[in-house]
Amino acid sequence: MIYKIADNILSPLGATTRDNLRGVASGESRLAGHSRLWQLPEPVTASLFPAGERMDFELLATTSAARAIRESGIDVASPRALLILSSTKGDVERLTAATAADDTYGLAPCARRIAKRLGFTTEPIVVCNACVSGLSAIILAERLLRCGFYDYAVVCGAEVQSRFIVSGFQSLKAMSAQPCRPFDMERAGMNLGEAAATIVFARHRHTGSNWGIACGAANNDAFHISTPHRQGEGLRLALAAVGEATSPGSLAFVNAHGTATLFNDQMESVAMERAGLSAIPVVGLKGYYGHTMGASGVVETALCMAALDEGWIPATRGFQELGVSGKIRVTREALPTNKRSFVKTLSGFGGCNAAILAVKGATDSGPQPQRDCWHMTHRVTLSPTGANVDGHRIATTSTGDALLRELYERRVGEYPKFHKMDPLCKLGFLATELLLQAEGEGRRKDCQDRAVVLMNRSSSVAADLDYLRSIRPESYFPSPSHFVYTLPNIVTGEIAIRNLYRGETAFYILPEKDADLMRQILTATACDSRTESIIGGWVDYRSGEDFEADILLGVRY
Repeated sequence: MIYKIADNILSPLGATTRDNLRGVASGESRLAGHSRLWQLPEPVTASLFPAGERMDFELLATTSAARAIRESGIDVASPRALLILSSTKGDVERLTAATAADDTYGLAPCARRIAKRLGFTTEPIVVCNACVSGLSAIILAERLLRCGFYDYAVVCGAEVQSRFIVSGFQSLKAMSAQPCRPFDMERAGMNLGEAAATIVFARHRHTGSNWGIACGAANNDAFHISTPHRQGEGLRLALAAVGEATSPGSLAFVNAHGTATLFNDQMESVAMERAGLSAIPVVGLKGYYGHTMGASGVVETALCMAALDEGWIPATRGFQELGVSGKIRVTREALPTNKRSFVKTLSGFGGCNAAILAVKGATDSGPQPQRDCWHMTHRVTLSPTGANVDGHRIATTSTGDALLRELYERRVGEYPKFHKMDPLCKLGFLATELLLQAEGEGRRKDCQDRAVVLMNRSSSVAADLDYLRSIRPESYFPSPSHFVYTLPNIVTGEIAIRNLYRGETAFYILPEKDADLMRQILTATACDSRTESIIGGWVDYRSGEDFEADILLGVRY
């Protein structure tokens, strides 16, 4: 259990959590139609800050975090305080070949600048795990604090919309021209939104800290990088894990992802029914905010806590008639409640799913996890000049991208999907194949207890530049296949699909390749009792002449 001591939501609905709560309570939304937005030829319905109030990504995140930190009263300059930033694309609107070359606006340098402005002395961690990022950040905070690495974690989720993001979702034909209708018979797609939200967590209860995160869980579908599993298996597993800490009858509601796309809402409904949650009210908040992507998990968690503080369950704006096959109870209007807990879920590209259990007024009686709970059994390094397995060099004749092709042809060869991957995925996939070959006859497949946790500095910059070339104004044909790979966590999804791993998958971005910080993250993952082994480490690709994989196989004691 970790404890919330302060929060802030900064969105088009308002500049404080209370402002946002009042907006949701009165049924307000800032979803609106926009024509020629960023000179895009198709109209867009989204929740955006007014032109005169719009902030860039760094200012938006810094403003929200500063307000929450000020309310909390904690000393962020302490070495026991950490900033965890959650975002999918950060300042991608400023990406060009020039800014990519000097790394000015990548998520890693952005996070470092934000942390410095706020006064942190520790290095920040960016969680870049598709739409699940916000919950992945909260789960990471819970584990790092419980393990005793830090006393405070400031979790800030932030997202600004841009031509890059909007055109990508348009290319996937996932957008609705009308305000979205989660779980409804007439739902026609999603709307996007922008916001920042921050929750300050403490390792120990503070005076007035009524809310705690009891537990969190993440599972991959191991099915497809952009289509959810029809039976919602990954989400069902995550719900089952957090369900072990409570009983359905104690829950006020489930705050679902609820994007209002055909496949997501259908999958979620089936997963919730399979998890035994058919009688629990289900709340979707995208009708108020749109899909705020990397911010949504933090925005919606803070909003749900605030609503239960006042004793009510939010209505699902836009919902009228159930349009999914799973037997769930979606709220049409706000409902009173005296219950003190809720489950928050998210699902995203790369097959990732996550759930947390938030409880008001609970105390932590669980033991502190053991830090030294795993050891390395195998290690693979891969660079433009060669590959090594457990310290032994593999004989190759090529360099750069040609080396990756040679390794595939000589050491794998029977997985044609490799040729469709972006370079980051190819690098991570090949490094993992070499690692699993070193595991030998005991190579694990089709399991739920192996996690895939990767990190880098450059996110998916090579794929980002590749996608940018497909949205030229003079030739507007954004590529959906290129867009999907602009999420760095897709590499973890590709590995999960290849090996049928339905355990946790996550992707983190760090300012530098920091061995101590990386070990903290891997140890925090290993502290999940459901995880018996981890494929983890560094996978960074900037170009055919500049890439590095350094990954290990870790096994719990």
